[in-house]
Amino acid sequence: MTIGLVGRKVGMTRIFTDDGVTQPVTVLDVSDNRITQIKTAENDGYAAVQVAFGKRRASRVRKPLAGHLAKAAVEAGSTLREFRVAKPEEIANLKVGGKLGVELFKVGQRVDVQGVTIGKGFAGVIKRHHFGGQNASHGNSISHRVPGSTGQNQSPSRVFPGKRMPGHLGDARRTILNLEIVRIDAERQLLLVKGSVPGSNGRDILVRSATKGQPKVVKQPAPKAQQAAARPEKPAAKPAAKPAEKPAAKPQPAAKG
Repeated sequence: MTIGLVGRKVGMTRIFTDDGVTQPVTVLDVSDNRITQIKTAENDGYAAVQVAFGKRRASRVRKPLAGHLAKAAVEAGSTLREFRVAKPEEIANLKVGGKLGVELFKVGQRVDVQGVTIGKGFAGVIKRHHFGGQNASHGNSISHRVPGSTGQNQSPSRVFPGKRMPGHLGDARRTILNLEIVRIDAERQLLLVKGSVPGSNGRDILVRSATKGQPKVVKQPAPKAQQAAARPEKPAAKPAAKPAEKPAAKPQPAAKG
């Protein structure tokens, strides 16, 4: 399914498996996903479902958006997100004003979680790009953590675009692929995902089914009795055709004496 959920990162904790092994998990709150619009190929050119999440004061909502939400009879949210669907059958049972929840996922499923990383301000090349730094010898005059030479010679005498240099670090949208859902709390609409998720606690995240890496479903071979019953019966063998009789040999004329 290509429909996802918008949620909020609650924080990290750990759980214990039946074998007593501890697993670090991230708790995601995906409650109160409200459907604001359902787009179809006939009306909009493509199939999609639009979802609102969170809360926003009515005084902070612009009039065009307020009219759009009033038409759907849905409360304004802090986030408005659209999910395109490949098959129109996925949204056949959805209605405007309804809600989406954790029933879209199941334990053991792989998901992709998207969020905005923690901003760390201005950073140097060692922290930002993991440079190794320069030699800490006597000849190095307080330039141990600087990038070094960045330009070229007289020709072309400029810095090429994309050069790794100091700059702003973090606060970028990132997606973590193939995270496993360890536990689902249907009552509180919580997803417990194995591993870490980008962003600080309280930031909005996006959860959808993994685009790759899903476990393959291996079909178990049927018992031999069922295989034998499923085989079509062979038609009865046709009787072998009799060989054609050879014509009698013609009598030889008698020799003249």
